[in-house]
Amino acid sequence: DSPAWRLGHLNHVAIAVPDMAQASAFWRDVMHAEKVSESVAMPEHGVYTVFVELGNTKIELLHPYGDKSPIAGFLAKNKSGGIHHICLNVPDIQQALATLRASGVQPLSEEPKTGAHGLPVIFLHPKTCGGVLVELEEHRRIDR
Repeated sequence: DSPAWRLGHLNHVAIAVPDMAQASAFWRDVMHAEKVSESVAMPEHGVYTVFVELGNTKIELLHPYGDKSPIAGFLAKNKSGGIHHICLNVPDIQQALATLRASGVQPLSEEPKTGAHGLPVIFLHPKTCGGVLVELEEHRRIDR
């Protein structure tokens, strides 16, 4: 009995950071990451993002944008920052969402939104995902 959709690879691990310039410099200058993007404002998500390319995956640095940023609340509880969520690829986000809802997994919004890569994303509530905030990102072609 094959599922209607399959989980793809780890897209990224997101880290909330209190100082974006310092965090970017750490990954670029200390950890010697070859590709560290510029900071991009994502007002619809309440964050600034920087992506650190790691070959087969990425690290996403998140910093608050605006008063209603979900990252501001996270940083209020975790002053030094820390891992915020993991993002996994799925080939069909609507199919995945329907199956997960039927299994009792609760999304944080009714419908997917456009994420930092211009692709549909949705977050799943940590209380229904083993304590982990999970983001799903749609990729029609999943590399195995």
